[in-house]
Amino acid sequence: MKRRFVIAAGMLLGIGGFGVLVLRGQDDAQLPVAHGECTFFGPQREHFLPRDPSKRYALSAITDQVTRALGTPSAMAVTAAAMPSAPGGSRTFNTGQSSTTGSSNLIDVFIWQAFKANGVTPAAPTNDYEFVRRVTLDLTGRIPTAAAVQSFVSDTTANKRANLIDQLLGTSQWLDRWTMFYGDLFKNASSFASTGTTITAAGRDAFNNFIRNGLLNAMPYNQMASALIASEGTNNFTQGELNWIINGRVTGGPVQDIWDQQTANVADTFLGISHMNCLLCHDGAGHLTTLSLWGSTFTRYKAWGFSSFLSHTALVNPLSDTTNTNSARLWYVNDSAYKTNYALNTTTGNRPARQPLGTINTIAPVYPFTQTGPNSGEVYRTAMARLVTGDFQFARAAVNYVWDAFFGMGIVDPPDQFDPARLDPNNPPPAPWTLQPSNPDLLNALAEDFIANNYDVKHLMRLIANSNTYQLESQYDPNAWNPNWQPLFARKLVRRLWSEEVTDAIALSSNIPNSFSTNGITFGWAMQYPEPIIEPKPFLQAFLPGDRDLNPRRPDGAIQQALVLMNDTMVMSKLNATGSGATQSLMTQALAQSNNIGLINTMYINILSRYPTSAEQNTASALLNSGTRSQKAQELMWTLYNKVDFMFNY
Repeated sequence: MKRRFVIAAGMLLGIGGFGVLVLRGQDDAQLPVAHGECTFFGPQREHFLPRDPSKRYALSAITDQVTRALGTPSAMAVTAAAMPSAPGGSRTFNTGQSSTTGSSNLIDVFIWQAFKANGVTPAAPTNDYEFVRRVTLDLTGRIPTAAAVQSFVSDTTANKRANLIDQLLGTSQWLDRWTMFYGDLFKNASSFASTGTTITAAGRDAFNNFIRNGLLNAMPYNQMASALIASEGTNNFTQGELNWIINGRVTGGPVQDIWDQQTANVADTFLGISHMNCLLCHDGAGHLTTLSLWGSTFTRYKAWGFSSFLSHTALVNPLSDTTNTNSARLWYVNDSAYKTNYALNTTTGNRPARQPLGTINTIAPVYPFTQTGPNSGEVYRTAMARLVTGDFQFARAAVNYVWDAFFGMGIVDPPDQFDPARLDPNNPPPAPWTLQPSNPDLLNALAEDFIANNYDVKHLMRLIANSNTYQLESQYDPNAWNPNWQPLFARKLVRRLWSEEVTDAIALSSNIPNSFSTNGITFGWAMQYPEPIIEPKPFLQAFLPGDRDLNPRRPDGAIQQALVLMNDTMVMSKLNATGSGATQSLMTQALAQSNNIGLINTMYINILSRYPTSAEQNTASALLNSGTRSQKAQELMWTLYNKVDFMFNY
């Protein structure tokens, strides 16, 4: 048993160690700079630095390593003829060497054009076992139940994949998973160590409910963004949308520092332009010259014009109970606190001095991409929301963030480093610059479709999941795969599961629920946490969920992940659990099988969403025959939780 444990752990550590090595391209030494607080030179500097060519195709390398560990699961294989058609088209895949598509799904139209233009041979289509697990994880954050897998695979309906996608989009699990996703994107946190801002658990929960209810009620994404940018109200404990702008607060400087940070957050979150944060400190020339063609010619003066949309605002934080000086403080924005525009009158704070430019002492609000400002009598912040959400770049950024969640990388990648001067295929940038999106026509088409469908995120996800592109295999002959095809999405790129996904997969597959609680609320699924930093269990933190402040969620492998999968009570307590009826544990169900083949199949279909290959079945049978059946069944269950294909979505 000990030797078997070591082998499984070694497999996991091999993947994890490689992930750390590949995804952290720079050493940890800080660069000596005049402004050490600058994001470029701070903890996230790697995010802004030009990609190291040797690390550019890290996802391909990890995918190769994971799929080699998977082998060829022949017990899962289905023929291409049995594959369902995407809506409006048919599959004519040759699973051996080449693929074509008759799909009218706009994603496939542009992707296959790129394949043809670049001589790309895409991967074969994924089989039903892989698909049901992949799409259930991506849409709901959970693995499918054994019954769901068996029902889907045995279904002979031609459009069963589209039906499954629609079914998953209508579940409460979809709400859990995408509330967590947008909570990450909008940085919903009860407190920020980086700034000292605290909205408390009440504010965080209200924000979480705003996101969830918005998704539940199909709020168009442009309306959700407008509500966050231009929120109105006076109680952030009940009006969750108030908290996004509040969480842009910074301390230690003049009010312009707050406006600038809030503006940088607007650009990053809703336009995918993280370099606006740099430009609110200095001109782009000499600073962004190698990073952004647009940024290299953009000035701090223009960035101030964008920030000036917030120049009438102040954050107000009255006591929630005016009769109790110890009561928590509410937060909201007063849009008429100041009557002048953005003033150039600072010499201290978090950013370099803002001083008059000749006779110019204030900067009027001007949206930098249209050179327009507020309408007559329009509240500045309302104008900002209108101009941002009406910008085509808003739609491009929105679809690219979601694309990244499904494919492991954006069409523009990283998704928040758009270069506005390198996006138009009809107006390519001068040499040596190249177009930034890996498929600019597809990106524009997705944005246009998003707008035409009223900014409906479910429509976008349905379009992605139904595409032939999304349904390609991750497996590919390593001798034939060209890493340059990675940004063309010629195969499925594997994704290590989030901490919440791993935790919930163990609970679901073992049929032994977990119990979590926060702020007086008890719940059974880790994906229902309102923010990752409060997930107290070492098991959850081992998978690097981040804190929505200084530490983003990371996909890296780490030694502690192997250790908790091998030893943590989150796993070990499930191995000998019993129960009966609907609460009967997986172990009890497996041991009730009349023979070892049935036991093995029960374990595999519940934990890995598939049946074992012949080789796996032989190995597991030998294990079960080598000692006490119950003890060896526990070892088998433990081993499956430590397999590579349990912790990766492939």
